[in-house]
Amino acid sequence: MNSPPKISAVVLAWNEEPFLRRCVQALLGSEDAIVDVILVDNGCTTDDVAALAELPQVSVIRPGTNLGFSGGCNTGAAAATGDYLALVGSDAIVTPRVLARLHEQLQRPDVGIAAAAIRLADQPDLLNSSGNLIHVLGVSWVGGMGQPDTRTSPTDVAGAMGTCVLMRREHWERLGGFDAEYFAYFEDAEISLRTWRLGQRVVNVPDAIVHHRYEFARNSFKFYLIERNRLMFVLTLWGWRALLLLAPPLLALETAMLLLALKQGWLREKTRGYGWLWAHRRHVRQRRRQLQAERVVPDRQWMPRLLTDTFDTPLIPLPPGILKVLNASMRAYWAVVRRGV
Repeated sequence: MNSPPKISAVVLAWNEEPFLRRCVQALLGSEDAIVDVILVDNGCTTDDVAALAELPQVSVIRPGTNLGFSGGCNTGAAAATGDYLALVGSDAIVTPRVLARLHEQLQRPDVGIAAAAIRLADQPDLLNSSGNLIHVLGVSWVGGMGQPDTRTSPTDVAGAMGTCVLMRREHWERLGGFDAEYFAYFEDAEISLRTWRLGQRVVNVPDAIVHHRYEFARNSFKFYLIERNRLMFVLTLWGWRALLLLAPPLLALETAMLLLALKQGWLREKTRGYGWLWAHRRHVRQRRRQLQAERVVPDRQWMPRLLTDTFDTPLIPLPPGILKVLNASMRAYWAVVRRGV
């Protein structure tokens, strides 16, 4: 009989964390897996971290500042000792066999990342995400939001939602973890596409159920990070041919996002993102060189297979008529240019 896998689960704690104790206790109660929790204190304002630190299977790291999701995960992963690494959101409650089910998928040699099916905590019969979609222009959003999960077997997904993922620790180390400059948002999309480009699959497992206290807070700082990171994501992962062929719709999207930012009152944050990219242009260039050099699967194979040409996201609210025309135009354009990426 095979011994249970040894899994190190990284959980971040920031600000008030009403689900944190339940999150950690659920992880420690996992069945058919030996789990230790690495709790990274990104600035928790309650006594939950101190209380959890008393548990023998919990280790606490206190960096002294908020490293964001990407930097916090990197810090926690550096202390991991398990053969497998789990990244679990502090507002997520795993059911007992989640990690074991994800581990089973990783026994397939072509699977690099296994992600849980994320359900809404206040509507547990409905999905928060069955895997994230990624558009050819770099926009990413949760798939299956608010729908029942009718799948009966794992499905390939473009992006794994970082709320609960499992991978071999050696895979994480091969990738070098997250780019800490993301801080938050798009780091899970980047590591997912990098996995695909290395010839490994990213799968979402419908019976590995996690309940998530999901809140899509709309604030200017969040939109700043999302827009800034989307541009860095595309500029570093898309090949030069893809960037050239997609330049017209990319510029059109930038114009639309500027107008949306003006309308919604976060234009300053949108333009601040351009300033950050310019100030960090050396990092962006170096990151691009690294990601382009590591690619095994060419753009012409992974991009048409994984990326969607249809906008279906609440991030860009458009009237149905305009959205219909936009999607039809983008589908036609992508059908032509994808042959040349």
